[in-house]
Amino acid sequence: MKKSLLILPLVLLASALALAACGGGGSSSSGSGEEAAIEETIEKSATTSDPSKCTELQTQAFNEQEKGVSGEEATEVCEEAAEEKETVAEGVSVSNVSVEGEKATADAEVEGSGLNGQTVELELVEEEGQWKLNQFLGFASYDSEALAAALEEELEGEEGVSSSEIKCLGEGFSEMSQEEAESVAFEANIEVVEELLESCK
Repeated sequence: MKKSLLILPLVLLASALALAACGGGGSSSSGSGEEAAIEETIEKSATTSDPSKCTELQTQAFNEQEKGVSGEEATEVCEEAAEEKETVAEGVSVSNVSVEGEKATADAEVEGSGLNGQTVELELVEEEGQWKLNQFLGFASYDSEALAAALEEELEGEEGVSSSEIKCLGEGFSEMSQEEAESVAFEANIEVVEELLESCK
């Protein structure tokens, strides 16, 4: 149980743009052809369960950051999770697209999943004419209360976790600063989560 709890924050915080979804994505801007292609990449990555997106829409660096493992294993884990229909975002609204050569940044507001109510800033790169997600840069908009509520909802019914522990974890996440949440999500800093788990026992 400890292992799944330790990786759960990574799933909640960093996987929202990665795997299967219940619905489609929404776009909030319509600019140049490059911007449209970038929006399409982000939306497809968020709302498709096709394992091919792990290589066609995401770089290995993105898979490593999102899955918390390195090398080719990251892509394999991504593909396996996609095949298992891991649930994440119901939709994504893309804004603030900025393109500089073969690199770009964009903000993505997530609907549904553990990132509901959050807006993340993403970096994309263009490889052989295809834009791909390359890394999470951080939260463009952060709501700790929404994150805590999503965590509690995800943990409900989880074997081996009591209702009091769920409430404790939720309270801990609601008090987590944006910097701490970003270190957990985007730098795989699980020490923060381990300390929280210990305090909730």
